[in-house]
Amino acid sequence: MLVSLPALIGVLFLCFALLQIVPTDPAQIIAGPDARPEVVAEIRKELGLDRSIPVQFVEYIGRVAQGDLGRSIISNKSVSEELADTVGPTAELMIASMVMAVPIGLLLGTLAAVRRGTAVDRIIMAISVAGVSMPVFFVGLILIQYVGFHWGLLPFTGRTGPIWAGGLPSLILPSLTLASVLVGPVARLTRTAVLEVLGADFVRTARAKGLRESVVVVHHALRNALIPVVTLVGLQAAYLLGGAVVTETMFSWPGVGRLAVGAIISSDFPTAQGAIMILALAFLLINLFVDVLYVYLDPRVQHS
Repeated sequence: MLVSLPALIGVLFLCFALLQIVPTDPAQIIAGPDARPEVVAEIRKELGLDRSIPVQFVEYIGRVAQGDLGRSIISNKSVSEELADTVGPTAELMIASMVMAVPIGLLLGTLAAVRRGTAVDRIIMAISVAGVSMPVFFVGLILIQYVGFHWGLLPFTGRTGPIWAGGLPSLILPSLTLASVLVGPVARLTRTAVLEVLGADFVRTARAKGLRESVVVVHHALRNALIPVVTLVGLQAAYLLGGAVVTETMFSWPGVGRLAVGAIISSDFPTAQGAIMILALAFLLINLFVDVLYVYLDPRVQHS
């Protein structure tokens, strides 16, 4: 947790500095294209844009510490309000994609390890490599073209509401698009980890006791192979946030990623900075959760 705080501040400073070099003046946007230079200068002074970048950043961090993320230049709404409306859809999309991808990846990887060297193993590994190789936007475009547009099976634009209010159909295609980039890495690492554990002494002992092969694989091999898999899932889940930006834009999903893209395009710096902060915070929290989860999977971590 102590390491996460400076990491978050470093990410915020980098993004803050990058937004400052965008060749667009927020004061000019607020004043309008026909505003006089003295009016633009006055607005810049009111917004604090006439100060140096380090001073602006320190003031920004001070406001963030007080819960003030500023106001949107475009909509004049509170940035906190806009983020509150988008965090839920993004969390829903992330959870749905992981619920799809992780069980499938674990199943395919374990099956490939148990059937090592067979046609099943080769097919699963080919699918995994294909999943890793295909970019998320390609999978999304294929799903939109055929499942959504050509066959008309599922909606592919916007969000009709939360899952409990009939929003499941609109969630399937974007979550399936995100899940496609996670299945391959999980399956490949699960196969490697399970193969390594299957050759361990305690697995041979379990088989010698006469336990069924399914019990040996699930309760002994797979459970002890989960630590590297959990590491990968945690990191990939964090990186899914980057994929969520693309996916939300493609499917017009009203999440944080789409909000960030729209804010950057329209030079709405307060909204862009708030969205980036939420994404960075989510990345750090996911990694922190993975570290804590290690203790439950392997009690030896407590004593290391």
